Amino acid sequence: MNKMELVDQIASDADISKAAAGAALDSVVASIEKALKKGDEVRLVGFGTFSVRARAAGKGRNPATGKEIKIAASKNAKFKPSAALKAALNKKSAAKK
Repeated sequence: MNKMELVDQIASDADISKAAAGAALDSVVASIEKALKKGDEVRLVGFGTFSVRARAAGKGRNPATGKEIKIAASKNAKFKPSAALKAALNKKSAAKK
């Protein structure tokens, strides 16, 4: 599902215009990004938690030349699904056993 399909689904489910659904989705994404930039966690009960993970600097190799390169430290977004989301995703596979 891409962003436009998600906007269409939100508009249909909430019985609002596609423009309003798009603005709402953009606001949610921007709010999550803003909180992560500050180093905060974003917890959506029943869905999961977004957080920031720091990666240490390291060394790597250029596969073309074999020369060693330095990899800078960075921060990355991390998502941990909730138990409810995991259960919803695994209902069908559990019923097959």
